[in-house]
Amino acid sequence: MSLPRPSPVAVESGEFSRSEFSKDERTLLLRLAHESILSALEGREIPLDPPTDHLAEPRGAFTSLYLGGELRGCVGYVLPVSPVYRAVADTARAAAFEDTRFYPVTLPEARDLEIELSILSPPQPISAEAVEIGRHGLLISRAGHRGLLLPQVPAEHHWDRTTFLEQTCRKAGLPLDAWQKGATIEAFTAEVFGEKHPPD
Repeated sequence: MSLPRPSPVAVESGEFSRSEFSKDERTLLLRLAHESILSALEGREIPLDPPTDHLAEPRGAFTSLYLGGELRGCVGYVLPVSPVYRAVADTARAAAFEDTRFYPVTLPEARDLEIELSILSPPQPISAEAVEIGRHGLLISRAGHRGLLLPQVPAEHHWDRTTFLEQTCRKAGLPLDAWQKGATIEAFTAEVFGEKHPPD
């Protein structure tokens, strides 16, 4: 199955939370992610028109799938190329069937999946000194290479700012010091919620 979108990016995921989306919106998006996966396996269509203006706003989004507490897929789009409602549906299917680190999700597995969503703000240029651990995710690029880490990753691993920058360079396939040698540094924030970490 292929998506009519830019190439998704597989990333690590974890616990982090901000609060733009209401509890009802979070519940709706999580239900949509499940339905998107199940409908693909069952060969049926689901409506993808955003139900509210807020959910029609273009956003980057990542969907992480867990089975038995273990990661089963994580795929997303960095840039806001489609409404957040559509982005969640697309990335849920991509995480289930296109994350090359895993075999495609089966129908019995799909019924037991726990889902976590990361909704991204648009990336903006930032200086290395302004990067805040626990607030910013990073996108570092140079010469056709691009690496992304979500805001929760450095907090989980207890990284300092320099390590975060270096590890994002590593994710891009660049030298660890590329952030000091001409690579473009962009930051974004993310609201992360899901069934592994229920909303407050």
